[in-house]
Amino acid sequence: MTHHTENSPKLDADVIVVGGGHAGLSMTAILGAQGLKVICVDRETPSETLSETFDGRTTAISFGSQKVLAEAGIWDVMAESCCPIENIQILDGADSPVFLEFDSSEVGGRIFGWIAENRRIRHALYKRIDALPDAKIIAPAQVTDFKVTDDTASVILADDRVFTAKLIVGADGRGSFTRDWMGIDTRQWSYKQRAVVCIAQHENPHNNIAVEHFHAQGPFAALPMLDDENGNHRSSVVWTEHCDEKDSSRHYSEELFNMALTDHFPDFYGKVKVVGGRYAFPLGLVHAHNYIAPRMALVADAAHGIHPIAGQGLNLGFRDIAALCELIAQAADKGADIGSDELLQSYQRQRRFDNMAMAGATDVLNKLFSNDITPVRIARKAGMRAISKLPFAKQFFMKQAMGGTGILPAMIKDGQEAA
Repeated sequence: MTHHTENSPKLDADVIVVGGGHAGLSMTAILGAQGLKVICVDRETPSETLSETFDGRTTAISFGSQKVLAEAGIWDVMAESCCPIENIQILDGADSPVFLEFDSSEVGGRIFGWIAENRRIRHALYKRIDALPDAKIIAPAQVTDFKVTDDTASVILADDRVFTAKLIVGADGRGSFTRDWMGIDTRQWSYKQRAVVCIAQHENPHNNIAVEHFHAQGPFAALPMLDDENGNHRSSVVWTEHCDEKDSSRHYSEELFNMALTDHFPDFYGKVKVVGGRYAFPLGLVHAHNYIAPRMALVADAAHGIHPIAGQGLNLGFRDIAALCELIAQAADKGADIGSDELLQSYQRQRRFDNMAMAGATDVLNKLFSNDITPVRIARKAGMRAISKLPFAKQFFMKQAMGGTGILPAMIKDGQEAA
């Protein structure tokens, strides 16, 4: 089913997506599968982005995000390489008892989500787009300018190639060139923290438990991964630090780093050691004042980047994509303009509140948990105890963990009950 508009001869695509990260590639795959002609332009070289060393991160996939990956046509391929989360334990410091525990048995045996390796998601999306006749990736290619008329929007590349569509979507991350070109200001600040990310191998199985504990420096999370091909037990580590770059744990000797890791992991993991590289990412908050301009829209990190404390960054981005793709598909089915102001306003209305609420919540959580002031620590512990004793409060937080909040389009809502 192809939805090209009346004047399609002069259009190279229906939609052009700028940025080939998870958000941009997912959007390209979803729209391409719906018979819309999509071009994804990415500045990175594909062979580099698909290499083992390009991105050592993992992603927590909620039920909502799983539905988006299913719409993109890759979930069936991804599922076997994702590790389910069946239990979440929250501790206040490494030596504390478990303050708050969410167990899948409390939500009818449903799991809380999955941990996937970023490179595997990227591989699956590349392969999927390759198989779609209406979708293509142009990379490496640098966008240097845009041109917008009443009816069309064009992307101009550094090599002078020009591609024209009905709508341009900026999925080009926190430092979005698209957003800057649109003249959209952001509200942003640094947390003066960095996340050190690595994969840890441990002696005992993790039993599908995700652990997050809070230190004055910032949260430390151990997220369950599938065993490697030799049967070694693994977890993905996100270790938040608040120190000068020169003092970062990333620069520790391997022996010292392993000792520090073991110290941060609860005892039941046994001996712990790092495998592979250590990566560091500065942490901050950025939120665009607007997500839209004529014939242009921002999604995911280009619109909002938040603290990883609740693991919701990509899930929020996927909710943007689900909302925008649904509006585009509805308009295309009616033969309406997929880049109209009305459609874009509707997208912004649907997504703004959810994104702002999550940005605010993660900001407060980070301030509450990343400090050692005695009254705050006491209040924090009292709060955790209260949550663990109030079933409705626990249910609320469990629903948050599963990505089941916010204004979600039907594509995701349908999936909330499935599992």
